[in-house]
Amino acid sequence: MKTVAIKFVLCVNPGDNEDLEARKVYESLPDPQAAKDGYLRIIDESGEDYLYPTKYFVPVKLPPAALRGLRSDNPDRASTP
Repeated sequence: MKTVAIKFVLCVNPGDNEDLEARKVYESLPDPQAAKDGYLRIIDESGEDYLYPTKYFVPVKLPPAALRGLRSDNPDRASTP
């Protein structure tokens, strides 16, 4: 079974996208083809993933406790109202 590297990115400029928030951390899934085209695959609040321009984000390195809390596959992750 292949391990999938989960990365997190900080939105620094949401552009005209109303579904992104500046200064918010998002989970990014690996997508080599999208990366070649200048896009990142980002998981939004609904748990769905969408492509956004890479220039909207910067990668962030988080401590292990933060990673566990932010992972979309974490059953203990609190949902926001």
